[in-house]
Amino acid sequence: MKRIALGLLMLAMAAGAFAQSGEKLGVGDAVRVTVFQQPDLTTETRITEKGMVTLPLVGELKIAGLTPAGAGAEIAAALKRGKFLNNPQVSVGLVTLRSRQVSVLGMVARPGRYPLDESSSRLADVIAAAGGVSATGSETVTVIRDGKEHKVDVLGKPFELKGGETVHVERAPTFYIYGEVTRAGAYRLEPNMTVMQALAAGGGITPRGSDRRLKLRRNGPDGKPVEANAGLRDVLQANDVIYVRESLF
Repeated sequence: MKRIALGLLMLAMAAGAFAQSGEKLGVGDAVRVTVFQQPDLTTETRITEKGMVTLPLVGELKIAGLTPAGAGAEIAAALKRGKFLNNPQVSVGLVTLRSRQVSVLGMVARPGRYPLDESSSRLADVIAAAGGVSATGSETVTVIRDGKEHKVDVLGKPFELKGGETVHVERAPTFYIYGEVTRAGAYRLEPNMTVMQALAAGGGITPRGSDRRLKLRRNGPDGKPVEANAGLRDVLQANDVIYVRESLF
């Protein structure tokens, strides 16, 4: 419940900031159209993919790309052109800000939709709002913009997001370590990681194990696993499996 309340508060704050900044309405935004002294014409509607809203008497009207004030003027003009009202006064309020939201999916603490504003439109800020990349997530994420995928490093150069985009945090490459190690299991593979570093990540070799009896299993070009002896300075690849055998003595 706290997360839902926090999300609603963030959306309300973003909507207020949107209205004050004079930014333009976009596809997916929900608006409330109020006609002064005409309660029957008050409507809540969502802007369609074509940028249109459907209103009483007027029918379909394009308001995407207009500010709320501009949309109100456009609706008033349509009512006047149709001779429905002589001097209509129309206000348009933002109910749900969706055109200025992005979807964050994948390996983050709190996947969901997050609003953008002037102070939090950077990728790193939005990832932080989603609770950050999880321990098994990759720091190189995929941003889907205009139907195209862009690979972006979260820790690299600041990347500005746009409303309607999707950020997908994929699982980071992993390796596996078993046998005579303190903490066997799957671990995140860091760039240029060696077998020695992998053993350290697993808590080190147990007293019964030997760093001279290491096996490395790796998928070959045909996809079939190939097993070979491993050296401490060997560089690992994604999905490698290290097996630490018992010492002979």
